[in-house]
Amino acid sequence: MISMSLRSFTLAAMAAFAVCGLRAQVIHFESGGLKYQTRSQDGFTVMFAHLPAQLRNYSIIQVGIMNGSESVQTVRPEDFSFHRADGTVMQATPARTVVGQLLANASRNDVIKLITTYEAGLYGVSRFRSTNGYEQRRQSALAELGSPRLRAAAAASAIALVATKLKPGESTDGAVFFNTEGKPLGPGRLIARAGGHVFEFESDPDSSGKVLQERTGTSDRPE
Repeated sequence: MISMSLRSFTLAAMAAFAVCGLRAQVIHFESGGLKYQTRSQDGFTVMFAHLPAQLRNYSIIQVGIMNGSESVQTVRPEDFSFHRADGTVMQATPARTVVGQLLANASRNDVIKLITTYEAGLYGVSRFRSTNGYEQRRQSALAELGSPRLRAAAAASAIALVATKLKPGESTDGAVFFNTEGKPLGPGRLIARAGGHVFEFESDPDSSGKVLQERTGTSDRPE
């Protein structure tokens, strides 16, 4: 599991910036088979990685957000947009839409693959500890729902980043979904408008990611 605090992550990031000699330098690292980029401005840090699979019509990125500033900040999936090389701008899908579709349509195999991929990356980032993210949402869902099928689907939907108010020193994580109609995101720029700043990342996700398709019938649903 994750062992180090937001303070440790922030100090490590600040040290890296000092070495590079550049403010808001983008840092690249790998964890759990995922390739991350992270950037900080005035103590507010955003990191992300492309998840290697698509879910139905969606391409997915995993994000981690740490508020090391001195003020309360609110983050939401709509803060993220993807600007393709051809000039197309894609806005992230609202969490309510994504969660509704996961609860209604995600198959058992989809749930397993999505959760496994997400957790492998998140839990491998030793410098990041989310205080109000996926793990907290998952535990809440499991505690509130009695049906095994609903609990499995709810656990999967807990992955989606939701609007979250972060006090100084708090952090969150979640998946951000882009409706690409089943096509890869392709090369472009990921832009996050959060913490009173604009974070920009050059992005070239693997275009060969496997698509997780919806399956018909009840035998393949979460149980």
